[in-house]
Amino acid sequence: MPSQPITRRLLALVAVLALLVAACGDAGGTATTAPATGGTSPGPDGSPIEGASPAPPSGPITMLSSQFGPVEEQEKVRSDVLANFSGEVEFVAFAESAQFQDRLQAEAQAGSGDISVLGALHGDLAPLAADGHLSDLSDLAEELSGLGISEEYLELGKLGTDQQLYIPWAQATYIMVARNEALEHLPDGADINDLTWEQLTEWGANITEATGDRRLGFPAGEDGLLHRLFQGHTYPAFTGALNTTFGTPAAVEMWTWMKETWQYTNPQSTTYGFMQEPLQSGEVWVAWDHVARLINALEADPESFTAFPVPEGPEGRAFMPVLAGLSIPTWAPNPEGARELIRYLLQPEQQSATLASLAFFPVLTGELPGDLPPAVQAEQEAVAAQIGSDNALPALLPVGLGDQNGAYNQVFKDAFQQIVIENGDPATVLPTQATALQGVLDTAGAACWFPDPEGEGTCQVGQ
Repeated sequence: MPSQPITRRLLALVAVLALLVAACGDAGGTATTAPATGGTSPGPDGSPIEGASPAPPSGPITMLSSQFGPVEEQEKVRSDVLANFSGEVEFVAFAESAQFQDRLQAEAQAGSGDISVLGALHGDLAPLAADGHLSDLSDLAEELSGLGISEEYLELGKLGTDQQLYIPWAQATYIMVARNEALEHLPDGADINDLTWEQLTEWGANITEATGDRRLGFPAGEDGLLHRLFQGHTYPAFTGALNTTFGTPAAVEMWTWMKETWQYTNPQSTTYGFMQEPLQSGEVWVAWDHVARLINALEADPESFTAFPVPEGPEGRAFMPVLAGLSIPTWAPNPEGARELIRYLLQPEQQSATLASLAFFPVLTGELPGDLPPAVQAEQEAVAAQIGSDNALPALLPVGLGDQNGAYNQVFKDAFQQIVIENGDPATVLPTQATALQGVLDTAGAACWFPDPEGEGTCQVGQ
């Protein structure tokens, strides 16, 4: 488990999370130019000057993003976030990381292309930095320092170097939501903002006893994100790490907990991709999922639902913050325009617009202008309680897996299938899956990532 000083430093600087990491809908790669006027620019100390309107950047700016791939979300970016930019932006987004990487690698190999700005997750940008494809933005980070960007996130943006290779842009996480009729069945003495995973199981048992139905819910369908529950929440919460504790006795305890909890979980969970629909229909009363896959339920009827933090385990309240950054490729045809666009996207007004329109929370530590919609406010409060926990334990998305991302996730899906669905013995299943996991890490040559301890070479799976 990481030391408390490290964890506190990280959490003290983290702004409220929320996001859209794996959003709903099909990917869309059609780009549309979004001309705009106006905007703000930072003053000499990095603070924004209200009403300042810099000269429009010379020439169009192509921004390639691994986020906001569905067509509806692309349109929100263009109409709500980019609308007041004093230049022309061609915003190109893909929902699938492979499509993003294909476009990016084609230009990287050619050493030239149309892309001037990259908007992508930390894990997407790390291999580009290793190959020397990202420009140094240290001077821009210094210029923007007055905006209050998280210092810890700026450090992550250096990607292990002494150069600022991306500017933090937005962030996200996973939370829980309950229908209000479930609240009366909370275990005696339980605080919904300070639950344990064992209390969640007891809560589910109470609901089943009172109603005769299994009302807990997890997104275990083909399009669901259940693997993130294990990778970013239960594994670190029960074991203090992930890969290095994958097959340990503490991991056996975690899977035993999951098997017990499944007795009170709606069996239709194996078909759920997004938990907002079964919450709205009443099939499920208590659910875990990504904030973007819960927001519709909160928007439709905010008075009927309560958002709350993920529970804690023996090693802490683990959660998965997802950080996206803005970078400039070394071959960018319009680097000055790219810098102006990054300045614009970091202004409080645009950070607030991104949050209000896309449920993608800011990286600024100060207050945002305007009022938040009730649904977003509910998620904000849940996440604030989550990251404000004394025993909060952030667990990063997998880093450095490249084309092995799918294979890595499949190990956790297979373990779930064999242990929970097929009623296998965790102590018997985990050694085989640990071997498979090591094979994935070896193929990718991936080093360990937080909360696993840092080390040299390929991360080693613990048993």
